[in-house]
Parts: sequence; C-alpha cells; structure tokens
Amino acid sequence: MTSTIKVNNIQNQCGANIINENSNTITIGASGDTVALASGASQSGFGRSGSVNWQTGSIKTSTFTAVSGEGYFVDTSSGAVTANLPAGSAGAIVAFSDYTRTFTSNNLTVAANGSEKIGGVADTLVLGVNGQALTLVYVDGTEGWINVQNAEDTETGTVAAYVTATGGTISTIGDFKYHKFTGPGTFTVTCAGNAKGSNTVQGLVIAGGGGGNYNGGGGGGAGGLRNLSCQPVTATGFPITVGAGGSGRTPSPPPSTSGSNSIFSTITSAGGGTGGSAAGGTGADGGSGGGAGGNGGAAGTGGAGNTPPVSPPQGNPGGSHSSNPNFNAGSGGGGHNSAGAAGPNNGSPGTPGGHGGNGTDVSPSFPAPLGGTPAGFYAGGGGGGANDDGPASASNTPNAPGGGGFGGSGSSSTAGSGTANTGGGGGGAPTAGSNSGSGGSGIVIIKYKFQN
Repeated sequence: MTSTIKVNNIQNQCGANIINENSNTITIGASGDTVALASGASQSGFGRSGSVNWQTGSIKTSTFTAVSGEGYFVDTSSGAVTANLPAGSAGAIVAFSDYTRTFTSNNLTVAANGSEKIGGVADTLVLGVNGQALTLVYVDGTEGWINVQNAEDTETGTVAAYVTATGGTISTIGDFKYHKFTGPGTFTVTCAGNAKGSNTVQGLVIAGGGGGNYNGGGGGGAGGLRNLSCQPVTATGFPITVGAGGSGRTPSPPPSTSGSNSIFSTITSAGGGTGGSAAGGTGADGGSGGGAGGNGGAAGTGGAGNTPPVSPPQGNPGGSHSSNPNFNAGSGGGGHNSAGAAGPNNGSPGTPGGHGGNGTDVSPSFPAPLGGTPAGFYAGGGGGGANDDGPASASNTPNAPGGGGFGGSGSSSTAGSGTANTGGGGGGAPTAGSNSGSGGSGIVIIKYKFQN
C-alpha cells in the first residue's frame, strides 16, 4: 500500500519555501543547501546536466552499441573498433575516450543510427588521434549529434626519447650508435633523451701509452683504460682529447716520455708511464706504470699503475726486479689487465726482456670492428729491452694480448712501438745504440642506445 503526504508547505529551519502549490513548482533545499540521497537510493526524472557516467568496469575492445548517458573507454591496441550510436532523441549524450592511446594506429569509428547525422553530415565519425576523447549530444534532426567537447590528450606518461649526437666516426651496431675519436674533436649531443629511451652514454677512454727506454730499458706502460657506463649527458658539446703516445728513446737525447691523457666529459684516463733507463732505472707512474730498466745489476722498480687512483683501476704497475747482477734485461710495462713481468734472472747474451702486461678485450661492450689489436684488445704494456751482452741471437719479446711494442733483442735491434689508437706501451731497446719504441696513441669511443 502506498501512502501519500499532502501539505501546503515544507520548510527547513531557516524558513525556505520548498513546495508552492500555486506555481506547481517543487524546490528542494534553499540556496546554499546540500540535498543528499540516502545510501543505496537512486534518482530518476531529474534529467542530465551534460555529463555521462563513465563505464570503467567495461572497457570496449570490439564493436558495441552506446547507451545514452554513458561514456566508454575504448581499447584499440589489438585492432580498430566501431561504436554504434543509439537512436537520437533531444538531450541524448554519449562519450568515448582512447584507453590505450592507440587511436592513431587503430581508429575508433563512431556510426550514427540509420540515416541520422553527426555534425550535420549523414556519415560516420573517425577518431584517429592518440589519447583523443569526445562527447556527443543529440540536438535535433537537422544537425543530429554535435560534438560538445573534444580533447586530444596525447600524454602517455612519458614518451621514450633517445640520445642523438654528432662527432667522430659513427657506426651503428644493433640498437646502439658508436662515435669513435682517434684525434681531438667534439661529441655534440643534440637530444639528451630520457629514461624511457636513453639518457646516458658509455665511454671507453684510453690514454696514450708510454715510450720504452734503451740499453736494456724497461717497456712503456699502457695508457689508462676506463670503460664507464651510465654517464649522464646534456644537450651540449663535449670536447674530446685523445692522448698522444710517449716518445721512444734514440741513441741521443731527448729521453723517452710518458703518454698523454685522454678526456671525455668527467672521465680522464692517464697516460702510460715511460720505461726505466739502464742500471735499474725506475719506471714512471701512469695509467699503467713503465717497467724497470735492466743492465747493471741495480734493483729496479716498476712505475705504479692506476695513477692517479680511480675505481675501477685504469691500469697496473710495471715489472720490478731485484739487485741480482744478472738482471740485465729490462722489465715489461704494465697493461690494463695485468702487471708487467720482470726481466729474466739470466745474464746470458741475448736474453729477452720481461713481457708487457696484458691488454683488455673490450669487445663485449665495444665490438671488435671498432678497432684494437688483436681485434678488441687495448692497453697492453710494452716488452722490456733484451740483454745487450751478445749478438742478436734471441727473438724479440712478443706482446701480450693487446700489448704495446715488443722489446728489441741482440746488440742493435730497434724495439717495436705501440699500435696507434690502442694505448699500447712502447718496447724497450737492448743497447744504447738502438731505438726504443714509442707508445701508441689513445682513443675515445662513446656508445649509446638510439632505438628500442
């Protein structure tokens, strides 16, 4: 049974007139009041105010028919979708929004009911902008459904952007670009990218190797090698310095020299130390240290590597030896992967010097086609000079992998030099009348991801 309450006026505490029987007007609440429905109650007959109820629990992925008063999130990531409009009646309202920001690649087509119009045209409507949202209201038979609100929100959180740069010799291998500098230049970043694409680079920075010394001289140390990832960049130019190799020593002054530094951004690799001179001369400190000189029975100390100190270490010390009078051959210069070896404890004529320390194979991150000798190896130490007490009866000291120049042997052999753009140390020479090897120049290679 239904009960009906009839009164002339219902008033709130402030005396607001709510029901007026003379004007057939019913007003609920006074100005500034809030009218609330009880929990679980629903309303009807109040009409719409130009908004829709968004159907968040029903994402549309295939053809569907819209209902007036509802808004739909449409997922076109797997293919185009068609939305059929309901029959038009004045005040009907529907809305659509791109759920996956894929309307550009897979459109949403909005089709009118029968011959009804959309925007005054009897045709379909295509939404083709990523992130687009649209609200349509049916006005009348002349214009049909009219767009009352259109948004083209292409925001997807953050769109992936990648580092873009110029400078050096550029190679593309897979999803990465490599900029190789064998001399001075500028790495110019034109787009710094972002975290969704790439916004850092990896830098291989190798300094020039040290020159070897003569007269049973020590081998030159390799140039410092630093291979650092996740280096932030900004859209600017970064000057590149590629260190020259140190000079070897000829029978007349000047003396051999250490290699020069290579620099990219905040990464500096130190030049390799020159090898020690005769009579136990000390090898110079550097990225890798030079080997101690032999010939004379004095104790010889290899130069310190990783100088100045960085982490991870940029190199190793050169070989040292005791004061045993038979240490007449020079010690090897340090390499990035290991220390140089001492000259053999053997005074026999033609005894070869100590091996240079091993270089490092960087091809896992900087593929072999980019250089190195053998392919992919850099920063090996130079071999020590041979004992000069006899004829050229011993073979030259070979390089360790990626090493610099070999040490000379016999009475007059010229030692080998470090290979250009590898940072290898130069070899020591056997006599005061022969030439020691010069260090190899350095190199800088910069790597970054340019696509996914």
